Amino acid sequence: MVAMSARRVAIVLSGLGLGGVQRTMLTLAGGLATRGFEVDVVVPNAEGPFRSAVPHEVRLVALDGRLARLPFLSRRKRRRTLASIPALAAYLRRERPAVALSASHYVNLALLAARPLGAPDLPVVISQRTHLSRAVENAGFPLRRRPLLRAWVARAYPQAQAIVAVSEGVADDLARVAALDRSRIQVLPNPLRLDEVRAGAEKPVPHRWLADPSIPVCVALGRLAPQKDFDTLLRAFARVRAQRPTRLLVLGEGRQRPALERQAGDLGVADDIELVGYVENPFAWLARADLFILSSSYEGLPGALIQALACGCPAVSTDCPSGPREILRDGALGPLVPVGDDRALAEAIVLRLDAPRGSEALRERAADFALERVVSRWQALLEDVLP
Repeated sequence: MVAMSARRVAIVLSGLGLGGVQRTMLTLAGGLATRGFEVDVVVPNAEGPFRSAVPHEVRLVALDGRLARLPFLSRRKRRRTLASIPALAAYLRRERPAVALSASHYVNLALLAARPLGAPDLPVVISQRTHLSRAVENAGFPLRRRPLLRAWVARAYPQAQAIVAVSEGVADDLARVAALDRSRIQVLPNPLRLDEVRAGAEKPVPHRWLADPSIPVCVALGRLAPQKDFDTLLRAFARVRAQRPTRLLVLGEGRQRPALERQAGDLGVADDIELVGYVENPFAWLARADLFILSSSYEGLPGALIQALACGCPAVSTDCPSGPREILRDGALGPLVPVGDDRALAEAIVLRLDAPRGSEALRERAADFALERVVSRWQALLEDVLP
């Protein structure tokens, strides 16, 4: 058996696919490694677009459990994560990290289930990234996970040595839905590498529209999924476009692409909207856009909004649960509008395009999420639970 390293941290993720959780947790992994921690990033398998984003100081561990390789289980992230519990327990028993950290509710549950099988005394820190209430309400799971997920979280989460949420809203929601003591939940935001933002923002102009100052360009960023509510964004944009020349670039990919393309055509704005797809460097786009728009129906702590502020890009957001109100300081740094209200969103877009706020205040707010500050808080938390 391997001797336990007093500074080894295992960060357990659902995989290396595209997503804000993967991006921010890999950033945290690199930050902890620079502070002297030995960091393992533990995933069901090592395939995915973010494999190249794993910091070189970090060890990537692919569990490759037999159960998780079964076709029925491997195709869905949630199933694959839960099917990896035996392999995760074997990793904990074999490698004996000093502390384990997980992110998102199904990964948290998998780690808490694997611990008694592999390392019963292991300190565990779990991180809630989105509203648990949204996941509980989410239908379509064969076992009707609405009551199951709430009960499982309420039973398992108190077993963790520390519970973290990315925003006050996520923490409040978790405490309410899972009947947890709110005082047990700490709020630690996602870290942002400002040096990466600055370097990316200086890259060449990525799109011809961004090189044309005569027509303002709005940018949206995120998966083409119902959560991001891009259909409301397109309706709002059509209202704006009826008043003035404007263009919209949507950075992201997903299953809703065909529906959104049809909607743009039906609204008569297809020539002024481009669904760009996934981009490796969104900062060059955000730094040159006239406005960033977040239209989500819910979030945890939207990293895209923080990235936009870091690029000095004015922003408009829905007042969705949760994160935008906290990030934009109750609307002082950008308008907040009701979820799903395309008329209000259009009015806010026009207002922001006509009178954008100075970029310096936006960058100062983004600095509150700088990697160095956030990693210092994570380091203090981990050292507090280390044996």
